[in-house]
Amino acid sequence: MEQIKLVILILLFALIGGQISVRSKLPAVIGQLIAGVILGPAFLNWVRPTSLIKNLAEIGVILLMFLAGLESDLTILKKLWYPSLLVALLGMIVPIIVAYLTGLLFAFAPIDCLYLGLIFAATSVSISVAVLQELGCLRNKEGMTILGAAVVDDILSIFLLSIASSLFNTQRPVTTAKYELAWHIFCQIGYLIVLIIGSFWLAPRLVKLWTKNTVPAANVLLLLVMILVASFGAEFVGLSDVIGAFFVGLAFSQLNEKAKLQENFTTIGYGFFIPLFFISIGLEMTLTGIWQNIGLFVLLLIGAILSKWGGAGIGAKLSGFSFLSSIQIGAGMVSRGEMALIVAQISRQKHFLTSTTYSLVVGVIILTTLIAPFLLKLAFTNKQ
Repeated sequence: MEQIKLVILILLFALIGGQISVRSKLPAVIGQLIAGVILGPAFLNWVRPTSLIKNLAEIGVILLMFLAGLESDLTILKKLWYPSLLVALLGMIVPIIVAYLTGLLFAFAPIDCLYLGLIFAATSVSISVAVLQELGCLRNKEGMTILGAAVVDDILSIFLLSIASSLFNTQRPVTTAKYELAWHIFCQIGYLIVLIIGSFWLAPRLVKLWTKNTVPAANVLLLLVMILVASFGAEFVGLSDVIGAFFVGLAFSQLNEKAKLQENFTTIGYGFFIPLFFISIGLEMTLTGIWQNIGLFVLLLIGAILSKWGGAGIGAKLSGFSFLSSIQIGAGMVSRGEMALIVAQISRQKHFLTSTTYSLVVGVIILTTLIAPFLLKLAFTNKQ
């Protein structure tokens, strides 16, 4: 019963926070993120991230990324592969360098500085997707470039983390670590190939299957199973589960049934799971260690925002976008969110971050996630 009370409280705050944001002409996600911060340890301390909340939130981000894939235009994504790659690469290299140098400035060990860089190299595609959907800008060139770059960013972040974790694991011989690293990357690349081919091959056949099924909402049930299987497979090989969901959505975006599926999954996702995900991000915020290390906190926050915005923006400019479009794309890559939290958690488990530094880093991640939708709204509103 206690867990149900927490879910009721979270949903009410998500509704109120989202409504206040929309009435203030801001994306609903901002209000929901702030509602999570207010409910969590940073302020009221009424709700803490339990396993139930985390699991429901995980389904929420999976559904959000499926909807992003479903809303995507595959033709535009294919045309924008080069800008997306360049935006992702520069949007990772610059934050890694800036975070690394910041760590050195505060006397961190070189390996700790490297992990600090990897944390702030990651982009949260889910936050940008939610804002772009609300602004109606996901399907334009800038929106598709942000989406493509963020997916590439997610994949590269996992690869870099795998490399760092294997090469700097002192508990195993170097040769063994290298073989394990090669095997992990081989499995991840292999799974991506199977995922993309399998999703596009299975999508039309699944549609034929559910037309013969008399079970109520058979299409939703069968597709939900496919999404979760693809997400589970991605996570099993060490990739992010949202990558699996995104490519399934992309496969179904080519079918005539797209509009009906979008309606059904929007209701399921935004009616329950997705707001829980945004609230859960806010719940991670704590104030532990921030005031004691305020200098490091401020430098990391400023560096995290400007390095990602600048790096991704330069990548967009070099690939042929206008100055304004480059600013918009850079703003869309600023959010860190769940991916950075995962890398930070792994860094903490491997003792590359102290508990105080970990709390401080999580605070920076949450604040960049809160600030990013404002930047994105401002950048795209100026164009309109």
